[in-house]
Amino acid sequence: MFLQIENFLTVAEVKAISDLSLQAKFIDGRRSNPHNMTKHNVIGEPTDAAAQQAAQIALAALQRNEAARDFAFPQRIAIPVLTRYDTGMTYGAHIDAAFLPVAERPMRSDVSCTMFVSDPAAYQGGELVVYLGSEEVRIKGQAGHAVFYASTAVHGVAPVTSGERLVMIAFIESQIPDPAQRDLLYSLNEVRAAEGLKMDWRSRTRLEYVSSNLQRMWSR
Repeated sequence: MFLQIENFLTVAEVKAISDLSLQAKFIDGRRSNPHNMTKHNVIGEPTDAAAQQAAQIALAALQRNEAARDFAFPQRIAIPVLTRYDTGMTYGAHIDAAFLPVAERPMRSDVSCTMFVSDPAAYQGGELVVYLGSEEVRIKGQAGHAVFYASTAVHGVAPVTSGERLVMIAFIESQIPDPAQRDLLYSLNEVRAAEGLKMDWRSRTRLEYVSSNLQRMWSR
């Protein structure tokens, strides 16, 4: 399951990240995953001031967005990474690393997020491709839009045939590691939000009882 959120970044935030990308120092994207031969992009140097400012803008958006919190049940969020695909760059089908070497202990990646910064008209190709069984879902979001998906999903980025694709990439450790359980809780809570006030108090309380206790049972 994946979630798309429109206007996840404001117009001002998109412009700020775009401007910072012109100042930022970029390095080979394989620096963060040297064993993946299909990865061909560039990422903001972690110690670069402009890249760090862009990361903080994206992090603030992740922390304030209620829909993202409801979907991901975040426990820890890795610092987002400014990522660019120039003409000819791509990222083959892959699964994100299970653990990221952040802070004092590794962070498990449960939910991945792509925040689109470039106008989709500014580049050709470059779709985020999520493989669902024998099907491919191709996503090319508007500037400021974001998509969330399980880090266990096979996905990639189609080759950019012209222009430049700029995105912010983030990884989330969820309170609910199992994607099937996370999906069930998300769906249950969406029903509660949409229908709860239409129910009598007994039914609404029973629904809250199930949701809250499942979250207690499944959280890690």
